[in-house]
Amino acid sequence: MGADLVIHSGTKYLAGHNDLLCGALAGRADLVADVRALHGVLGGVVDPHAAYLLLRGMKTLDLRIEQQNRTAEKLAAFLQHHPKISRVWYPTIPDHPDYETAKKQECRGWGGVLSFEIAGPTFEKSTFDAANRFVDALKIPYIGPSLGGTESLVEQVCIMGYFDQPLEARMDLGITNGFIRFACGIESTNDIIDDVEQALKAV
Repeated sequence: MGADLVIHSGTKYLAGHNDLLCGALAGRADLVADVRALHGVLGGVVDPHAAYLLLRGMKTLDLRIEQQNRTAEKLAAFLQHHPKISRVWYPTIPDHPDYETAKKQECRGWGGVLSFEIAGPTFEKSTFDAANRFVDALKIPYIGPSLGGTESLVEQVCIMGYFDQPLEARMDLGITNGFIRFACGIESTNDIIDDVEQALKAV
């Protein structure tokens, strides 16, 4: 793919349980050797217990990814036609900017994270409040900005990731008041969709 070195976050999908911090570097042996030589000076070595937790998580990686992908795709399809949702961001949705590219790929899934926007005036307080009520009405996902764990996580992006940004900056980035990020866990797909459906009644 043209990359000399690839950095993986072991903290997210590889470990999959939100209980460790680690990363991995992969690439040509000579390049990795240069980085490895710095370990003695810089540290950054994973402790034995964290290494055990990472190996434990990797044993179920395929099963977790399959379920997370399945839930995200079905949730995106459900939300696509919901009257209280103005837009869904997921590669299998036809109006996604990468939809045509995604159709050409031979993938087993498109990821466990999707985003969507609660319908309403994009930068008005009424939409902010509606999105807030939606998040608070959910029963299954935890509120948090991470991804890749066994439990689903949800966030109102303008509060969690961009709380310190002025409105003009958020407008430039397209971070609307109703913008929701949902990282699917391994719960039942139907349970997640049912939970989202009931929470949308609070909007």
